Amino acid sequence: MLIENVNAFLPEEGFKKVDIQIDNKKIISITENKSDKEADFMAIPGLCDVHFHGAMNHDFGDADLEGLNVIGEYEAKNGVLAIAPATMTFDEERLNRIIDTANSYENLTGKADLVGINMEGPFISPEKIGAQNPKFIKEPDINMFKRLQDRAKGKFKIVDLAPEVNNAMEFIKQFGKEVKISIAHTCTDYDIAKKAFENGAAHLTHIYNAMPGIHHRNPGPIIAAYEENAEIEMIADGLHIHPAVVRFTFDMFDEDKIILISDSMMACGLPDGEYELGAQRVTVNNAKATLTRDPSVLAGSVTNLFECMRRAIVEMNVPAPKAIKAATINPAKSIGIDDEFGSIEVGKFGNIVLTDNKFNLKKVIQKGKFL
Repeated sequence: MLIENVNAFLPEEGFKKVDIQIDNKKIISITENKSDKEADFMAIPGLCDVHFHGAMNHDFGDADLEGLNVIGEYEAKNGVLAIAPATMTFDEERLNRIIDTANSYENLTGKADLVGINMEGPFISPEKIGAQNPKFIKEPDINMFKRLQDRAKGKFKIVDLAPEVNNAMEFIKQFGKEVKISIAHTCTDYDIAKKAFENGAAHLTHIYNAMPGIHHRNPGPIIAAYEENAEIEMIADGLHIHPAVVRFTFDMFDEDKIILISDSMMACGLPDGEYELGAQRVTVNNAKATLTRDPSVLAGSVTNLFECMRRAIVEMNVPAPKAIKAATINPAKSIGIDDEFGSIEVGKFGNIVLTDNKFNLKKVIQKGKFL
């Protein structure tokens, strides 16, 4: 495949008018296009979502291969070509079934590549459960995670935990070099968060949500993450975080450490109605998902990652290069797949999303084929 005359976002040069040659799934050349003709499309790398739960009435936690295939097709059609879906707070038996389903998923053209699993729960604080199921919360368990990771053949790339709970620091020390340990669903203060980062944690799950905020006398985990140059996940759906705070966060943190996520649940891609997340009922009204039993609790988003990125650029005035990196190369680096995903470079997969000048999605190319 030869993609001619596109304004492509390149790692070192930013946007540049080029021709891109793809052969045998990989990019083999990128050459400057010197014609006077205006570029036909913008070209950005295929996106990578490292924290989401579902779409199109299916949830990763359902442990249903047919449903996971539907999710993979939806994500790919929306420009998200690498996925690390998240579990929820379940017991080990349910997590085993989810793992077996992930192991059975085939990375075929037309579906997003499953490149890992994000373990969101059960090692969280009962005081910050969010939309998680409190029934299955437990303290971090080293042996349990070893069993799960062995069964998953190393697919767990991120493990979320509350660093203030019993056994958390021991868990961080044990696995901090094997997986990305992320502070999540937590009541931690600044000092404990700093200790967690010093012991091997390096990531903060959906910043501002399910954690203490920034206070001038109690700075909390967000300031600790900033000082330790940790990675932070951010949901830019327009509901979880005010646009002004999204802009502030992009200004505050190193642009290479910000990871946009969708945190989407099964209602993503569907109209308002009644749905489910982590075995709990969810009501979606005006594209806002909340627990049916407690409408004050947000229950994920109904926005895919491409739309989150686009909203950050078009509606929240985040500079396009920063938002694009946060949805492509930054998450790919976070889980160690940037050798093949995350940027338009020779040697990487020919995963390219073509948009107009306002970042409306027009075409998706996966490994050199139009979807």
